[in-house]
Amino acid sequence: MRCNWLIIGAGYTGAVLAERIASQLDQSVLVVDRRDHIAGNAFDYINEHGVLVHRYGPHIFHTNADRIWEYLSRFTEWRPYYHHVFAVVEGKQVPVPFNLNSLAALYPRAMAEKLERQLVEHYGFGVKVPVLKMMEDAVEADLVELAKYIYKNVFEGYTVKQWGLRPEQLDASVTGRVPIYISKDDRYFQDKYQALPRAGYTEMFRNILSHPKINLLLKTNYRQIQDEIQYDRMIFTGPIDEYFEYIHGPLPYRSLRFDLVHEQQDQVQAVAQVNYPNEHLFTRITEFKLLTGQRSHGTTLAYEYPQAHERGVNDAYYPIPREENRELYNRYTEEAAKLGNRVVFAGRLADYKYYNMDQAVARALKVFEDIKSAQ
Repeated sequence: MRCNWLIIGAGYTGAVLAERIASQLDQSVLVVDRRDHIAGNAFDYINEHGVLVHRYGPHIFHTNADRIWEYLSRFTEWRPYYHHVFAVVEGKQVPVPFNLNSLAALYPRAMAEKLERQLVEHYGFGVKVPVLKMMEDAVEADLVELAKYIYKNVFEGYTVKQWGLRPEQLDASVTGRVPIYISKDDRYFQDKYQALPRAGYTEMFRNILSHPKINLLLKTNYRQIQDEIQYDRMIFTGPIDEYFEYIHGPLPYRSLRFDLVHEQQDQVQAVAQVNYPNEHLFTRITEFKLLTGQRSHGTTLAYEYPQAHERGVNDAYYPIPREENRELYNRYTEEAAKLGNRVVFAGRLADYKYYNMDQAVARALKVFEDIKSAQ
């Protein structure tokens, strides 16, 4: 078989690059994925109970970028959706990120009002303040204690379960993302655009890949067919250490296990996602029909268990943000540089960087612009 481009991976990065190359450069593309489906970790499907579920955990699209929204809107209609998340703290379900409503739910009224006044006076209204920053720079002793409370009850236990490491063992960027939101806006995201594809992510990906210049090969390890394919250039979106056969050792990841449970009732949770920072081995429960707006008899929930990544046993989900891992990744980028422009590495696994969905699309579009300008 002959093609201009061999793209490894049918997730966001691979699919968007395939579409751009085919539609804008009129060049042929073969997309290969070892899984039995397209859409990467955004893959969704109708289960045996007739419920649309996300196989790899909840995916809620959100972005502030007009360009990203407009690009994907060519391939799907949207169902507007604002994500709300509760965390179980001291037996109560309170909104996260922790905000003024959370404060009112957990503290006696007089104390909650006092803390609210101090937060607004010190930081302003509508501001997200990292909890560690508050612990370090708050003048008022009450705010320092509040920050410690949030850190202990909302962040610390969840982090240990999620990463298998103490917070202090992770990059500071992880703890820096834990804010108190000085607002009564209970939405998990505040982006301009928030929605789910009306017909599901998999259907959106089918539309992205539906081009006569694109061929698709699933359930295939590209190494098994590489000698049979003649191509000019490759885009590799898989693990960069795998491409180089782990010559510097494997990059560490965290993985996840999802236990799906179907209940014969219309709705179980008050919101689509409930986090359990302290109790239980799972980190969160997602009720899918509350995301999709689907009406069905019964409801399916996913219990999410973080676990160690074992190569060949489970999927790599999250690059582990530590300096030593970044240094190891840099050794692989040095290997990649030796290949010149014949192989392009891009995507969450190839970049060893966690991307939100809009960030993955933005990365793919930037790579395409670089390819186009070099033509």
